[in-house]
Amino acid sequence: MIIDTLDNLGKYVGVNPLFADVVAFLKENDLNTLEEGKHPIKGSDLFVNITTAKGRSREAAVLETHIEMIDIQIPLDVPETYGYTPLKDLPDFEYNAEKDITKYGTTLAQTYVTCLPGQMAIFFPQDGHAPCISDNAEIKKAIFKVKS
Repeated sequence: MIIDTLDNLGKYVGVNPLFADVVAFLKENDLNTLEEGKHPIKGSDLFVNITTAKGRSREAAVLETHIEMIDIQIPLDVPETYGYTPLKDLPDFEYNAEKDITKYGTTLAQTYVTCLPGQMAIFFPQDGHAPCISDNAEIKKAIFKVKS
C-alpha cells in the first residue's frame, strides 16, 4: 500500500510501467469534470472509473483484494478513509475471477488511513482494503485499475 499526494505519483512509475500512463492521463484530464463511468486508457490493462460511492462506517465497509489489478483510489470531493489488512492476515474467502475480487465478509480491518482530495491510496494484490469509509453520505472518487 502506498499513501501519498497525486503530485508524487510520478515517483512511483518504476513500480509498474502503466503508472506513467496514469500520470499522463492526469496531466491531460481533470478528474473532477469527467463523466461518471468507465474511461478506458489502455484497453483492459488500464482504465479509470469515476463514481459516487455511498459513505460507510468502519463496521459496514467490506475488505477486498484483487489478483489481476492494482487500485489507485483518489477521493475527489471529501476525505475518504480506507481500512487495511495485509492479505497474509486475511481468512480464506472465495475469489470471483470474473470481477477480480475477493470480499472478506464482516472481517474488520487492522488499521485505517484517511486520504484527502489531492491524495491517493495505491492498493496492490497483497493489500486488503476497505474503501468508502466516510461520515459523508457520498464520496465522489476516481479508481484507476492498473494491470499488475
